[in-house]
Amino acid sequence: MSLLEKLQNAGVTPASVLSQSVVFTEKDMIPTEVPIINIALSGNLKGGLIPGLTVLAGPSKHFKSNLALIMVRAYMKKYKDSVCLFYDSEFGTTPEYFSAQEIDIERVIHIPVEHIEHLKFDISKRLDAIERGDKVIIFIDSIGNLASKKEVQDALDEKSVADMSRAKALKSLFRIITPSLTSKNLPCLVVNHTYKEIGLFPKDVVSGGTGVMYSANTVWIIGRSQEKEGGELAGYNFNINVDKSRFVKEKSKLSFLVTFDYGVSKYSGLLDIALESGHVTKPANGWYKSVFENTKVRAVDTETKEFWAPILKDKEFQEFVANKYQLGAHTMYNDEDFK
Repeated sequence: MSLLEKLQNAGVTPASVLSQSVVFTEKDMIPTEVPIINIALSGNLKGGLIPGLTVLAGPSKHFKSNLALIMVRAYMKKYKDSVCLFYDSEFGTTPEYFSAQEIDIERVIHIPVEHIEHLKFDISKRLDAIERGDKVIIFIDSIGNLASKKEVQDALDEKSVADMSRAKALKSLFRIITPSLTSKNLPCLVVNHTYKEIGLFPKDVVSGGTGVMYSANTVWIIGRSQEKEGGELAGYNFNINVDKSRFVKEKSKLSFLVTFDYGVSKYSGLLDIALESGHVTKPANGWYKSVFENTKVRAVDTETKEFWAPILKDKEFQEFVANKYQLGAHTMYNDEDFK
């Protein structure tokens, strides 16, 4: 028996050579139907939701819950026998929201939670019952306003002291569940809030302390701007700011359009990328032309499958997107520095 084999079999936990570890070699990848979301999740047009913790943070009415539901839909559409554990603290994501995304609510387990410890104890027990290979997606909406048990008890005792335990409780929650999510190949979507940092130029900060940031694979901060037609508000452009990612270059910014009449514009956000890559040109002001088409069209007419399908299938465009957004594995050393 070689030294490698001896050490591999010596511990109490099953181990494998890193190149053969199921934690990395059998990692699930769930693409959504919206290309710009796949890019923001993985830096790749063919990528998508990856097991582990994904945090969607932002102010109220910023499409966070609906973004999570788009990912839940993709997961449950891929795995017909999958189950969604829906931890609900705000009760704003109704069954109608799930049905609007064509999610089978008969496969969604609704679990109301009252405080962080309640969430921690329940999710720990359910994770313990799940085995690797079980198809489960976890959706927590949200931790932003979820109180600690101490804060709830202080209110019952009519105490008005400041609660210093919430950040510690959240850190404990994510410290416990993160290893299970990874080892059991489970995605967990968490909706969270943001607050403004104090200072001359305040920036948005994800609430909940460092526990959220340390544990998450992906943290988005969602912003928005108005979309108008003829002076009337028609919807919003939602801006994904990649605050943290293990797969995408941090501080990347991507956007997609949601209108009141038509919902998510599937191909929104791609036009600027294609202009930069050269796959779309502007032959005249306000007009656009694909390299695969001879006719020029207005921006609104580019939002079709016919316009985008040849571009999205083009390997050069796929490589351009990956080079622009995806984190690469580069050597830390350059031999030239030592010559």
